[in-house]
Amino acid sequence: MIEVRPLASSEVDEAVKLWDACDLTRPWNDPVADAQRALNGPTSTIIGAFASGHLIGTAMTGWDGHRGWIYNLGVEGDFRRWGLGRKLARACEDWLAQYAPAKIQLMVRPDNDEAARFYNAIGYEEETFRVFSRRSSKRA
Repeated sequence: MIEVRPLASSEVDEAVKLWDACDLTRPWNDPVADAQRALNGPTSTIIGAFASGHLIGTAMTGWDGHRGWIYNLGVEGDFRRWGLGRKLARACEDWLAQYAPAKIQLMVRPDNDEAARFYNAIGYEEETFRVFSRRSSKRA
């Protein structure tokens, strides 16, 4: 049986290992800090899927005051195609419902066609806008 529930802070290291295995981390982001920030924030969380107490999937979700967002949705390789990605996305949508978002968004890297096909299959549509960013510098 698969249990889907919010992660505890003590499960962050396990989540980061899964994110690494799913190629969701990048060297310029600290995944432990990102996870702790999500778990400690009042408008964000990480939802985990567990099989026999073992973390096999995650999805980070948050509310930015206007839209809901989904990040780091990943499922351990042996458990893919079991419907867990869909279940995690729906759990994020259910969690975000408390904020009544008009829209839930996520970002997919341009070379990740597998993820794009997955999100399209579960009802997400590709948008036609570009995302711009600038890294923050750490200032004293």
